[in-house]
Amino acid sequence: MAVGSSYESSSLSRRTLLRASAAGLVVVPALAACSKESGPGLVLQRPTLTHGVAVGDPRSDGALIWARSDRPAKLIVETAATESFTDAKRFEGPLLTPDSDGTGRVRINGLPAGQQVHYRVTLEGEGGATSEALTGVFRTVPAASSDITLLWSGDVVGQGYGINPDLGGMKIFSAMAARDPHLFLHSGDSIYADNPIQASVTLPDQRVWKNVTSEAKSAVAQTLDQFRGNYAYNLIDENYRRFNASVAQIVQWDDHETVNNWYPGGQVPAAKQGYTERSMDTLATRAWRAFHEWMPVEPREAVDGRLYRKVSYGPLLDVFVLDMRTYKDANDENRSPEGRILGAAQTRWLIDGLRDSTATWKIVANDLPLGLIVKDGEQKDRTAFEAVANGDPGAPSGRETEIATVLSAIRSNRVAGVVWLTADVHYTAAHHYSPERAAYKDFDEFWEFVSGPLNAGAFGPNDLDATFGPEAVFVHAPPVQNSSPLDGAYQHFGEVRIDGKSRELTVNLCDSTGNVLFTKRLSPAH
Repeated sequence: MAVGSSYESSSLSRRTLLRASAAGLVVVPALAACSKESGPGLVLQRPTLTHGVAVGDPRSDGALIWARSDRPAKLIVETAATESFTDAKRFEGPLLTPDSDGTGRVRINGLPAGQQVHYRVTLEGEGGATSEALTGVFRTVPAASSDITLLWSGDVVGQGYGINPDLGGMKIFSAMAARDPHLFLHSGDSIYADNPIQASVTLPDQRVWKNVTSEAKSAVAQTLDQFRGNYAYNLIDENYRRFNASVAQIVQWDDHETVNNWYPGGQVPAAKQGYTERSMDTLATRAWRAFHEWMPVEPREAVDGRLYRKVSYGPLLDVFVLDMRTYKDANDENRSPEGRILGAAQTRWLIDGLRDSTATWKIVANDLPLGLIVKDGEQKDRTAFEAVANGDPGAPSGRETEIATVLSAIRSNRVAGVVWLTADVHYTAAHHYSPERAAYKDFDEFWEFVSGPLNAGAFGPNDLDATFGPEAVFVHAPPVQNSSPLDGAYQHFGEVRIDGKSRELTVNLCDSTGNVLFTKRLSPAH
């Protein structure tokens, strides 16, 4: 099942598109635009919301609302306490133009804390032509202690497993929505820019996985439009769009938003097929732009103008969103005396933020795991590593030195309630870290929980590096590597529930249907 290109051709200039839009001449092949009469003999094309709506980074008085138009149009958002939209409050967003691939967002504010908000999105085009409305809901951040449900996972449309129409698409998003979460932490690999999608994939046991296809997903992403098309492809899925409309997201990136195992200054290996552009920096520049256009995140609200930031969710929860890609050193240098995974500025920000946080629980969203050994399989060098761990069970070295600095600061500053959430490795696990088992002793025990994938090949389990004394208390990984999503038991998401009265935090590790595989309850510090 093929779909056409879902974005404007980059060969047309913005001025040409604006002029054509005014004359009603712009046509998007996959999307039939409605028309609206406006005076004798004049037919104006109504703008269309092409890929649903999404909510991001909520606050006590509002959130970011994202949408995309098929032609130049102004983004309009209305909010109300009920779905009848009585006494609706109106917010005017930016003009959505081809410069941003028709995407845009507006931060709505001035709303009451801790309330369910109904929102309605429309577009106002040339001559007053308006789109049909799309609606959604989200909750503003509570001002007082209250129950919180946060889900997390990563890895969408990886290893050639796309949107399977025979399965009803990516049903895991419907399973997550059914748990009525307040927040979804997307832990990275939100697209697989380096994994083309074919109409079908024959599995080793001769079963056939079928895919919806698109032009942008027919090859690895190298151009800006190809990166954009990867996000557009995922949003073909109705389950994903419905989820986006009703759950506020906190998004981060990992490697597949650009290319597998990328790091600053790196080169795409010659053996990796389909690439004519080998500079990872060049690919990352295009990938960053597409990510910020297509995800409900505002780069101006990040500390570095890109990604890492803190999202507070009332007195019980702060989420520290890390960027473990942009500032890391080369993958083949992870046993040097010093290493980088966060960079000096982000390391200091995290230490200071955890120290100053008054929230009962501090979730650190690390897109790469701390103790799992994740090798860079793209390189022949056996000492090339993707994540923090480097396979040396002794004292911290390489990237472990920055993590050791953070862990020691947590201990010296007497910071309580720190929990780490990650994805990346395509299975789910619960890891307990303890100085009693570790080569490095200067830290307090803590938990790291792993989840994923959402819709990708399942792998694992990985070995653990003993530097920080991790123990795999629970592991759920497939018996066969690159197990397809047909084996739904090995697609995963995680759930964090915080009780508003007891302040207890419970982590559930779930399969794709929402079946709970493992539970861990943590008590708050007193």
